[in-house]
Amino acid sequence: MDDDTLTALRSVQADGRHVAVRLAASLGVTRQAATARLNKLLESGLLTRVGQGAGVIYGLGVTHQVQQSFPAIGLSEDRVWQSLLRPVLADLPANVRDIWQYGMTAMINNAIDHSGGREVRVGLRRTALAAEGYVMDDGEGIFVRIQRALDLFDPREAILELAKGKFTTDPDHHSGEGIFFASKVFDNFQILSGALRFRQDAGDAGLMTDGGDEVHGTIIRMALAHDSRRSMRSVFDAFALPDEFTFARTVVPVRLAQHEGERLVSRSQAKRLTRRFERFQSVVLDFAGVEEIGQGFADEVFRVFQRAHPQTQLSSTGMSDAVAAMVKRVGGAGPAG
Repeated sequence: MDDDTLTALRSVQADGRHVAVRLAASLGVTRQAATARLNKLLESGLLTRVGQGAGVIYGLGVTHQVQQSFPAIGLSEDRVWQSLLRPVLADLPANVRDIWQYGMTAMINNAIDHSGGREVRVGLRRTALAAEGYVMDDGEGIFVRIQRALDLFDPREAILELAKGKFTTDPDHHSGEGIFFASKVFDNFQILSGALRFRQDAGDAGLMTDGGDEVHGTIIRMALAHDSRRSMRSVFDAFALPDEFTFARTVVPVRLAQHEGERLVSRSQAKRLTRRFERFQSVVLDFAGVEEIGQGFADEVFRVFQRAHPQTQLSSTGMSDAVAAMVKRVGGAGPAG
């Protein structure tokens, strides 16, 4: 694919409106020449177009698409990968194929082993620039299942537990790493179940929303650019301590402990946040999106927990001035790095 074609496709990916004008400026050609190039991409199926005149909206065309439903009982994730998914991704770079294999097989296995559902539906579609995949089951729903397993008061607390990592409802057979690492390695990772949504884009702290259409069972969606430089090894290494190869470090989005309309002020909230921290040697608390915390919350996290678990090193990032002042007041750690 030549550079001008990539420029056109990325322009459409960024915004499907007024593409010809922007493309002409980017390529240093006339608007007519830019439109001619777009027409060729339409003919090849790499682009789509709806509307007319100034209202035209371009989109990336779907070049490959597969989907299939499977009975959950007796299903093997590696066979789904080999027969359905791998052929669609075979020409992509090795690091990208590895990410897709890890993510899709781990999520299919979760649906088989944990959902309690009868059917697993798997799908993948490609454009010229990226691919999107999903795994869907008709079980009880991942957040409700975790709520029941941990006897949580609210299913929203299940999202916080998943974000920490090292959680599984079947510790004898699973490590609890699949969802955690998949959420870090893809450009976009989403879990939808019931009325809850969890979304994590590469490099951000994760976002929980509550509301919208009710989803029966669980839907997991993943997206990745074909030219991603990320690798499974680089993501694994990011959560291991120097000279170690185990999952010893985690980054926890503190805002996932802050339900809508609440402030983080109580010791009970802090105890929910720090649940299972002792399983890690290093925990980075990401305070992005948290404007203030109360004295009791800060004291419970940074003094009480830290004193009781000195083997777990707490550090922080993304703190507002108000949060940093409260952490300092109770004698806690300042920003990481």
